[in-house]
Amino acid sequence: MDALDILRDLTSRPRHAAAQLRVQLNPVSLNARPGGHDNSVAWLLWHSGREIDAQLAGLSGDEQVWTSQRFAERFDLGAVGDTVGYGHSPEEARRVLVSDGDLLLAYLDATLDAFELYLEGVTASDLDDVIDAQWDPPVTRGVRLVSILDDAIQHLAQAAYVLGMPLGD
Repeated sequence: MDALDILRDLTSRPRHAAAQLRVQLNPVSLNARPGGHDNSVAWLLWHSGREIDAQLAGLSGDEQVWTSQRFAERFDLGAVGDTVGYGHSPEEARRVLVSDGDLLLAYLDATLDAFELYLEGVTASDLDDVIDAQWDPPVTRGVRLVSILDDAIQHLAQAAYVLGMPLGD
């Protein structure tokens, strides 16, 4: 198995993890904030898609799926929806209200489809390209691709954990 095969396999992991959550995604569970935390399950799923989308568009030069496939309109979150979620204030995080689990999963799937399509045009040697020299060590394309998927997997695991908690009275 080569590095690109490993990346293709890794790309399937967030999709599978998210699909396992489908039966628990209802308006109450999506927008609950156990312990008063600002990031709901809806925020975690939305952010997983947004961070894949924005970072991948930065690598590929393509338009974000958020706009090209009209997810911005479908979510109707206003200006906060056009952000990625990094550095959200508590108020911004709480404005990400989504009651449609299927829409959240459709967006995540669309971003992962774009990720898989991007991988079709990447060679093993492309993975060594330095794409961000501001870090020490500099970030390569391969490291960024793993980082994008790792972030999504971590947030999906958080969503699964929250969905396993009692939502309270």
